[in-house]
Amino acid sequence: MSETKDIFILAIESSCDETAAAVVKNGREVLSNVISSQIALHTLYGGVVPEIASRKHIEKINQVIEEALDQAEVTLDDLDAIGVTYGPGLVGALLVGVAEAKAIAYAKKLPLIGVHHIEGHISANYIENKELEPPFICLVVSGGHTHLVCVKDYGTYEILGRTRDDAAGEAFDKVARAIGLGYPGGPKIDKLAKEGNPNAIPFPRAHIEGAEYDFSFSGVKSAVLNYINGCQMKGIEYHKADIAASFQKAVTDVLVGNAMRAVETYGLKKLAIAGGVASNSSLREAMKQACEERGIEFYYPSPILCTDNAAMIGAAAYYEYLNGTRSGWDLNAVPNLKLGER
Repeated sequence: MSETKDIFILAIESSCDETAAAVVKNGREVLSNVISSQIALHTLYGGVVPEIASRKHIEKINQVIEEALDQAEVTLDDLDAIGVTYGPGLVGALLVGVAEAKAIAYAKKLPLIGVHHIEGHISANYIENKELEPPFICLVVSGGHTHLVCVKDYGTYEILGRTRDDAAGEAFDKVARAIGLGYPGGPKIDKLAKEGNPNAIPFPRAHIEGAEYDFSFSGVKSAVLNYINGCQMKGIEYHKADIAASFQKAVTDVLVGNAMRAVETYGLKKLAIAGGVASNSSLREAMKQACEERGIEFYYPSPILCTDNAAMIGAAAYYEYLNGTRSGWDLNAVPNLKLGER
């Protein structure tokens, strides 16, 4: 029997405010994962400024790719394909990565594989959980996305539910700003919530009639703002830690509840979480407990693989490569790309 050849993919991710490159071998072995974050820069403005993000990507992208190749101890000649995020995300930021990937693929006569950003987040679970294979349910929660997805096979997805308004991470950022924590909100609320009582304030949990897997977080965000305003108007002191803990529990309850309903309805015994909010300690703990109670296997990536990174794009690109997916030289940035579209 002939040996199967190892597949090396250089992956590029630039959908928001991280410029990232990675070399991934056979979809699950990360040889390098280099991330240049712009968080400190955007903190000055209280959130991501698209124009600044694009300029920083242009400044950093060659350097990040060179570092990824050096760390992996490979050259462009060792590669089998180039994978790149082409949507969804900030259009200017995406264009930098797509243009770079096309240039390298064209110069080196390598296959070009456009990857959906959310597919990347889902695929992050394959890197550290070598035994994980489809089908399974995956909850993707980040600053820009909240999706409940049935992963039927590699590259085959059914979206069961999505947010109707704010993404979970977006709600975290807005609430963090309201209680004076600043940006980025998710990690700061997670930390402060540990000092508060999660049952102190009964913030609402939204359930959408006729769409049992969909999410809505604008109501709980508004409830927090109204609570703070009410306290200020009446001259009542409020406890930031209690607000953080109660808000976090309201969001977590909805995320866990919808995910558990999906797992039970679809009869799948595997649940994964992904995206920046998947590194939230309260969500992980609640999801782990809910899965243990129901005998469901629970998977989650390390925090570094939850935030935007290129290793997850390399994992997704590998399975797209095996499926025969190839992008043309007309590959373009698609800021509102839907999962499952090509």
